Amino acid sequence: MMFEYDEMEGTDVMDLPVYLRRPAQVLIPLMPGSDNESLLKLARWLAHEIVVLLVGVVPVKEGENLSAGAGQARELRLLMNEHADRVNLRAKPRIRVSYNPWDEIRAVLLADPTIDLLVLDWPHHLEALQLTPAEILSHPPCDVALLRGPLPARLQRVTVPMRGGPHAERALYLALTLAAQEEAQVTAVRLRSGTSMLQAEQTFAGIAMVLAEMPQVTQKVVETNDQCQTILDVAQTADLVILGTSSLPTQSTGSFGEIADVVLEQAASSVLAVKTKRVAMPEHGVSFSAKAISILVDRWFAENTFHADEFADLNHLLALKQERGMTISLALPALDEEQTVGEVIRVVQRACMEKVPLLDEIVLIDSNSVDRTREIAAELGVPVFIHQEILPQYGARRGKGEALWKSLFVTHGDILIWVDTDVTNFHPRFIYGQLGPLLQRTKMQFVKGFYRRPLKVGKELKSGRGGRVTELMARPLLNLFYPELSGIVQPLSGEYGGRRDLLEQLPFSSGYGVEIGLLIDVLEKVHLGAISQVDMVERIHRNQSLERLSKMSFAIAQTFFGKLERRYGHTMLHDVNRTMKRVRQDHGHLFLEVEEVTELQRPPMIEIPEYRQMRGLPMLDGVNHLSLSGLEIGD
Repeated sequence: MMFEYDEMEGTDVMDLPVYLRRPAQVLIPLMPGSDNESLLKLARWLAHEIVVLLVGVVPVKEGENLSAGAGQARELRLLMNEHADRVNLRAKPRIRVSYNPWDEIRAVLLADPTIDLLVLDWPHHLEALQLTPAEILSHPPCDVALLRGPLPARLQRVTVPMRGGPHAERALYLALTLAAQEEAQVTAVRLRSGTSMLQAEQTFAGIAMVLAEMPQVTQKVVETNDQCQTILDVAQTADLVILGTSSLPTQSTGSFGEIADVVLEQAASSVLAVKTKRVAMPEHGVSFSAKAISILVDRWFAENTFHADEFADLNHLLALKQERGMTISLALPALDEEQTVGEVIRVVQRACMEKVPLLDEIVLIDSNSVDRTREIAAELGVPVFIHQEILPQYGARRGKGEALWKSLFVTHGDILIWVDTDVTNFHPRFIYGQLGPLLQRTKMQFVKGFYRRPLKVGKELKSGRGGRVTELMARPLLNLFYPELSGIVQPLSGEYGGRRDLLEQLPFSSGYGVEIGLLIDVLEKVHLGAISQVDMVERIHRNQSLERLSKMSFAIAQTFFGKLERRYGHTMLHDVNRTMKRVRQDHGHLFLEVEEVTELQRPPMIEIPEYRQMRGLPMLDGVNHLSLSGLEIGD
């Protein structure tokens, strides 16, 4: 007998590790007479996340000997050597003394195409390099940021005025990069006027949705007919304002645009004015809002995607667990897994209990197996529960989600993780890979595993196959309605877990929809930054037939649209939508077979009186075990 929920589809990640890609690079020229102190301070802040290159440039006037710049070159060399050789902060060894300093900087940029941001001191660099704003706006060699200092000793408040222009993604990226290092608060101020209110809302809709999941970002909406004055007002309470320059060259060769000019001249705070080289008009490509979302999700991916090998030191994890006073439970959902359950348990016991006591308990949550699954677990000393017999007063449902929901009732750990029991290549990294982010980062709430999933055909493994439900349905739906989650590699993977005080507050779908439902609910309960994912290398298990995957997809879609109904307050699914019409053939004739596939939902475990009593929590007023909201009895 094959357990219906065993095949949680994933995607092939053979070539996925984007988070290991080479980081972007920033070039910061230092010149005599410029605000080198602020430039170096910015370089140190950026270098915690981005490779920063320092280059010394000494301009010499035509008619003078180049040797006249020797003294200033020596001073720049000493200054750069003092600050270089830190992580990600490097100095070009040669100081460039030139009649044409801008050509020297362009040569550095052309020699290294990975440099995608140039920081210039305003206004000194422009004067020394004999650059006009029109030249920077028309033909930037890469993205350009103009710094008007002085920068404060510590960065606490960063403000990003968002006017709907094409530079929003770069401004936001810089703000978040700087804020991450200095633990500063970012305020995204959306400026809109009465004449462009609808257009502004459309422009910012996606950005606002993603920023809402980032606790370090505060969003404000300001209706104004004088955007320039509004930016000057918000700059009064900021340490740094980051804004875009004009999208296109202005009629004046001496202007970066009316607003940027005034802010650079008059703002009480320091200013970074940003010009991005790659500007695509919305009608010809991806909208600015969508691109900004991609930048933000990509940042989450880079910061919150781990590899299981990072956490292979179990003694270190044990020390963290003891330091934080945590207890950890592992629940194993199973149905007819006698071929694999024993090895899964033995691997976990040896590595995570006997060698290093990382786990406090392992329990098997069985779904009425008819083979020896329960007997094997019991022989290995693992407590066994039949999920249909847990909380029987609330009825017994079929499906993996039901087993996971009830595992909250029979486990005790502060952290609860789940792994499937049909895995034929089980490895301890399926356990410690999940625990690593939760133990290392106290603010991390939920972790998902991902892996390569070769498709097993007979005795042969077909690399790069599998993941059909994920790629054809789950990920497209997430990208459409929950783009914040578009960076999740395998939203339907079966290896995941989190902190009890979060999990007990979530509703659980009873069947196939449990994975996607939990992921969406976690996002809406906590911010995106509290979710992480871990590369667990490879997972080999049984694969489902196309017919069974179709049924799985139908159930997952029900759960997904149920979440949308709750979000938008509009009913989209009725009882008729929950019947699946399968096309059958008998003796050469086609006919339809109707099967009801209904995804039911359990309420948060924290609402169950028996659970509250067991955990020593006060009873909820007006709630008893036969009248819980959303809990059908005896179905």
